[in-house]
Amino acid sequence: MADYAVVKTGGKQYVVKSGSTVVVDKVSGDVGAKIKLDTLATFSAEGEITLGSPLLKEQVVAEIVETGKGEKIRVAKFKAKVRYRKVRGFRAMLTKLKILSV
Repeated sequence: MADYAVVKTGGKQYVVKSGSTVVVDKVSGDVGAKIKLDTLATFSAEGEITLGSPLLKEQVVAEIVETGKGEKIRVAKFKAKVRYRKVRGFRAMLTKLKILSV
């Protein structure tokens, strides 16, 4: 049985283990729904490593805990000597996942 796994979601990769929570880019689904994440590699405590090419057949099962917005990012545009200033904000939609099994 693997202790850690590298999963891919939203174009990013995360190292997860059973029982942990991870915040990822928005994943479609309702709170409480179970989803399967693409697994790239698994690691065990004995030092055994399993790599996919590119994915493994086993998938990590996760449960959606909550969805919401992240921290606000300030986006500013400025041009010197012409009094041009523009400030906008951006908040990414995020999903918190609880890893059920690796």
